[in-house]
Amino acid sequence: MMGGMFHMRGGMSRGTEDSDEEIFGKVYNPKVIRRIVPYILPHSKLMLVATAAMLTYVGTQITIPWLIKIGVDDYVSEGDFSGLTWVFAIFIGVALLNWGGNYIGQLTMAKVGLQVLYTLRRDMFAHLQKLSLRFYDKTEVGRIMSRVQGDVNQLQEASHVVVMLLADILGLAGIVVAMMAMNVQLALISMSVIPVLVLIMAVWQPFARKAFIKVRRAIAIVNGSLNENITGVRVVQSMNRQDRNYELFDAKNRDHLRLNLAANRMSSGLLPPVDILTGMAIALAILFGARMVGGGASGLEIGMLIAFVMYIQRFFEPIRNLTMMYTQLQRSMASGVRIFDLLDAELDMVDAPNAKVLTTLRGEIEFKDVSFSYTPEERVLRNIDLHVNPGETVAVVGPTGAGKTTLISLLSRFYDVPEEDGAILVDGQEIRGVTRHSLASQMSMVLQEPFLFSGTVKENIKYVHSDATDEQMFEAAKAVGAHDFIVRLDNGYETYLQERGLNLSVGQRQLISFARAIVANPRILILDEATANIDSYTEMLVQRALGRLLDGRTAIVIAHRLSTIRDADKIVVLHLGEVVEVGTHQQLLSLNGLYTHLYQMNYAAIEEPLAVDAD
Repeated sequence: MMGGMFHMRGGMSRGTEDSDEEIFGKVYNPKVIRRIVPYILPHSKLMLVATAAMLTYVGTQITIPWLIKIGVDDYVSEGDFSGLTWVFAIFIGVALLNWGGNYIGQLTMAKVGLQVLYTLRRDMFAHLQKLSLRFYDKTEVGRIMSRVQGDVNQLQEASHVVVMLLADILGLAGIVVAMMAMNVQLALISMSVIPVLVLIMAVWQPFARKAFIKVRRAIAIVNGSLNENITGVRVVQSMNRQDRNYELFDAKNRDHLRLNLAANRMSSGLLPPVDILTGMAIALAILFGARMVGGGASGLEIGMLIAFVMYIQRFFEPIRNLTMMYTQLQRSMASGVRIFDLLDAELDMVDAPNAKVLTTLRGEIEFKDVSFSYTPEERVLRNIDLHVNPGETVAVVGPTGAGKTTLISLLSRFYDVPEEDGAILVDGQEIRGVTRHSLASQMSMVLQEPFLFSGTVKENIKYVHSDATDEQMFEAAKAVGAHDFIVRLDNGYETYLQERGLNLSVGQRQLISFARAIVANPRILILDEATANIDSYTEMLVQRALGRLLDGRTAIVIAHRLSTIRDADKIVVLHLGEVVEVGTHQQLLSLNGLYTHLYQMNYAAIEEPLAVDAD
């Protein structure tokens, strides 16, 4: 069944990812802006400071050419060097204000952007913790990491871009006003090249959009390949596949390089026309302005012409910036769409409004006509009726794909059974009608693949129950046979574990997982192939410990080893999602049915060496 789930996960997500990466975004997306505003509002004081700094910067940018005009026309031409000294002093003051406005604006916007980034990542992490396994079944880890890391960074950069964009727009408006105030005719002549620029932008934009979409898809493919090969490095090395994988990755990486270079050529190709148009505008200003100087009626003087040339340079600089910001804004808006799509992902495992809090459980479990599907096309469980008495140990067996893991996933409320497809009761209460926290806090699960977190052994055993005493931790570790090897580690229980506990053997990791489950003192214990990765001697110790620990507790055990299931109070045999046999070990053997077949094929072969090892 799990193999089917993973196949389904890959199949479902591929088309979604491709289409998702093709969303390149609009330059302005009101939905994204509306959603980002609440993240910015708490920093409104900093935004006011940034706005004031930006206005100061823009104002001084416009003032500097005007000061040069005054200095040349009013003082240099008249030989009034004392007056020029005052203009020079004012010029230095304006330049300092320009620097200060730019510095403070950049600094405050960086602070706001980093705070927004922090809050977004925090909210996304909190939301991801609440999403059900159904979401993770159809969403690749690489895509989630891309949202939390790449897209958040991209959106954070957008805050800086937006401020610079506003500054450039205000600067453009101020420059146009200043030029028109000086000389309307020369201003219109100088700006006559703008329609050409608009035409160039209209032709360039669709090609640039396609180029950057291809780049984004290519990097998604590279990241996916990298994630897959790192995750499966043991399989890669065991199959001696390194060289072939290198060739495949190199081909994908080279394709990304080629597309990235093409996109950069597309971006760089826009700058020369802007520079050419800047030169043309300056040439027009000089050509026509020189004829107007001294003409009398035009009122154009040398200082004014110099200021005009400076304004034209400043006019096209924001335009050059805007062309570079265009694709940046598109990417940022697309990142915003993806971020808020993730934050809007439906929480389908929420407690009912009137959900009850479970008190101390007795451990009675009942499946009433339960059916379940991961996809509408395929039923995984069909009409399951099963009753487990408090304190019973029930083993669930069956061939691969029978629905064993799905059964315990539903009991743990990783998924909810639709109302029309039956009900699961614990102590007579439907688990859909109780808080998941009160259910999970009295239930522990040990999986086949042990997962340990970066941290000390102590932190891993007390993972959820940090309030447990060290004595309780020691007792749990001793009960599952983990205490002896833990105290032999360099720092005992304070030994720091590497990612996923890779500095321990698989069996040692599994024993710590057992201790983590036991320290919680659960009323219901679920073991999903939990002894598959430990040796027979260690399993014997665990079985002896479980014999004591399960006294008074309800246990659901999925296992292939006969030693685990032979002494169960009840054995449930699943096949193709249906319960086909129920009984004790001897009762099922006497039926000569599916259990007998499974026993002869698998369990009998395991029993002999297990008995020898135990002796």
